[in-house]
Formats: sequence, C-alpha cells, structure tokens
Amino acid sequence: MSATAHVPDHGSGPDGTKRDFLQLVALASAAVGAGAIIWPLVDSMNPSKDVLALSEIEVDIAPIPLGSGIIASWRGQPVFIRHRTETEIKEAQAAPLSEMRDPATDAERVKAGHEQWLITSAICTHLGCIPGGIKPTQPRGEFGGWFCPCHGSQYDTAARIRKGPAPRNLPLVPYAFLNDTKIKIG
Repeated sequence: MSATAHVPDHGSGPDGTKRDFLQLVALASAAVGAGAIIWPLVDSMNPSKDVLALSEIEVDIAPIPLGSGIIASWRGQPVFIRHRTETEIKEAQAAPLSEMRDPATDAERVKAGHEQWLITSAICTHLGCIPGGIKPTQPRGEFGGWFCPCHGSQYDTAARIRKGPAPRNLPLVPYAFLNDTKIKIG
C-alpha cells in the first residue's frame, strides 16, 4: 500500500467556505475602519455650535429712535438697522436711478409695509471699512445716508452708493419681521 498525501481542495468544501467567510469579515472590518477614520474628518468640516448659534439672531427694534439706528452683529459681521424718517424714505424713493453706479429702487432695498426700516451689511464695498452715519450726530455725507471717511464713499438713505470709490451698494442681508418690534436676521 502506498501512502498518498491528501491535498486539500481550496475551491470547495468546508475549507473554501471558511476562507470566503474570513475574506468577507476582513473586508467588512476594513470598511468599518475606513469609515471610522473618515467620519471625524468629514464631521470636522461642519460649522461649530457657536457659529450655528450666530446663524440667526433676533433683534428688538422697538428702542431704535426715528432717524437713528444700531449696529448688530450677525455671523461676526456688522449689520446696520436704521429707522428711517418720512423725509429719508421720500429722498430714497425720489433719487434718479440714472445717477447711480449700482442702480436699485428703494422698494428693492426694503420690505413692503416696513419701508421705515432698512437692514444692510455695515461693510463698505470699497475696502471693507464701516461707514459712519448710524447716529444722527455722525457725518452722513451729501445724501444723508452713510459716509465712509477712509476714502470718501457716500451712500444714500437706501444704502446705495452715490459718490466715492465704492463699486456697489451696501449689501442686503436676509431678514424677516417676526412682529412690529422684532426682526430675525439670517
């Protein structure tokens, strides 16, 4: 009798099934491991909780006197909230668009029914300064709006650029009236 060595068949039978199972477990473990490494990296790109908290702010506008305004902070940026007088509104509505560098009507810059309130970014579109004019005692330029003393940009009572090097109007920010005395910015 001759002794022959038994050569296992790796393609089928109990040994092949075990190998297939081990490969499946190894691949699944690698996928889970890759996910465990990648997820924190992807999650770190989400905004932090303090940034999300600032994505919307509510502002009480009741104490803002007629003809004056305040500067609020939204997303780390200053925002003008101005309570315009009837005269300021009429001047803004009567301004000829043909004389404007960045033409926009007053109606395009305010919410219907709340024309006395103007809410815009407080950053000059020339070099990023903050123009003066939020208080009646500050220089407001020839057009009664805002005056940027850095380079002389002048905005009217609808925050439209009228004179100086600034190329565009003060940008509008998203806002909504929650009621007659409170707005939500963002």
